[in-house]
Amino acid sequence: RRGDHYIVNGQKKWITGSLIADYWTCLVRTGGEGATGLSCLVLDKNMPGIKVRKMETQFDNTHNTCAVMLDDVKVPVENLLGEEGRGFEYITTNFNHERFLIAIGACRSSRLCYQESLHEAMTRKTFGKRLIDHQLIRYKLAEMARQIEALQDHIERIAYQFSNGIPDAALGAQCALLKVQASKTFEYCAREAVQIYGGSGIVKEGRGKKVERLYREVRGIAIPGGSEEILLDFAIRSAERQGRKAEKQGNKSQSRL
Repeated sequence: RRGDHYIVNGQKKWITGSLIADYWTCLVRTGGEGATGLSCLVLDKNMPGIKVRKMETQFDNTHNTCAVMLDDVKVPVENLLGEEGRGFEYITTNFNHERFLIAIGACRSSRLCYQESLHEAMTRKTFGKRLIDHQLIRYKLAEMARQIEALQDHIERIAYQFSNGIPDAALGAQCALLKVQASKTFEYCAREAVQIYGGSGIVKEGRGKKVERLYREVRGIAIPGGSEEILLDFAIRSAERQGRKAEKQGNKSQSRL
């Protein structure tokens, strides 16, 4: 900080919507090491020292995923969001909602994989039989349906807690597990949809073009908002903290997410 301004330097990749956003919320280091040294600032895209470069992605380029470079950007102190040193807290709270919304999108995409696969299995014939007349194909469809319905129930349980005022601080681990469940369900459904379509599922035309596109979007669900590995670790560390707290209180039944 210099006088009435913060001087921001650095770079960040994979920033969604950078080409169309007029303002950005940035987590920057305003203090010492650790989470308490981080704060949130609002930056105007027209501030001198900001450069933006679009990055081509595997899935959907309409998201305008970009690399943002910040070179001695002067940000007025009044652009500080909330209190200095609490930026990490604000960002992690927002992650709950991001992960929840990603899970909803993944559930819909999974259903689309199932819908397209069921139609293909009921209409396409091989060796004089419909695909759905083969037990293995029915198994694939049944497993897709099972995972999708389980994911839908998981989403509705988290939505019920949100709508009934459960604080964000209590939902971090649950939203992390939800997003992992969503990405794994979508990955399974997309893979099996391509398997059912066969060659038609790997070309960008014809009856399999939807599942080809959906398959390319899997990693765009699994990685943004926190990778599966990071979120699983986060969830179990949360359970461990609850366990230690319960042990101190002499009540093992309280060791939960």
